[in-house]
Amino acid sequence: MATRDEMSRSFGSAAEAYEQGRPGYPVAAVEWMLQPLGATTHAPRVADIGAGTGKLTRALVDQAVQVVAVDPDAQMLARLHAVLPTVPTFVGSAEALPLPDASLDAAVFGQAWHWVEPGAASLEVGRVVRQGGVLGLVWNIRDEGVDWVRRMTAIMHGSNAEQMISDDDVRVAAPFGALERARWTWSRPMTRAGLLAMVRSRSYVITAEPVERARIESELAALFDEVGAVGEAAVELPYVTEAFRAIRE
Repeated sequence: MATRDEMSRSFGSAAEAYEQGRPGYPVAAVEWMLQPLGATTHAPRVADIGAGTGKLTRALVDQAVQVVAVDPDAQMLARLHAVLPTVPTFVGSAEALPLPDASLDAAVFGQAWHWVEPGAASLEVGRVVRQGGVLGLVWNIRDEGVDWVRRMTAIMHGSNAEQMISDDDVRVAAPFGALERARWTWSRPMTRAGLLAMVRSRSYVITAEPVERARIESELAALFDEVGAVGEAAVELPYVTEAFRAIRE
């Protein structure tokens, strides 16, 4: 089995599957994370860290903020640049950001904070975010209160993010204050091809041995047949979006 670090850096090889299969973020969740900034005399400067192919970046652009995107994988950033050519991109990590001191009003992490070391990342993000600025964390988690979704996760293996949310173990450290939390429920229609792309974009599947990937796809094929995700027919995949925010002290 791949190490945690290998899994965290595996996504570039599946950038197209990630773009096709992963959802965007509810507008309300993005607005909530940035709400503490209030009215400013300039468009807030926000970094999307662990930006991947730009799922959260797009939502930030729609909020009329100045956005930069940071990710450790140049392949993911190349896919982001193809969609958002005007957004500056930088290779870097939460623990080593290629950004100046106090240059941001906010830093946000979409589907990414579970890969960081919270103490070191909080300190480094605190370096680039001004006092009174915001750290925002958000995850789209499939709603496993629905039986077939729970079965799908059992087949393809749960993620570090899902375990962290389930354990209520989201943590930040100085110079950020206490975390606030909010959640939203929603769903998106998914065809069989979209569901498979989502599965193939997950780090466990990307790094699995060929025999294990074959098992996953075989068992999922039977499940998708059962729930009617056949051909172009779509099924509703339910999500819970969990968002957190903290103020830079």
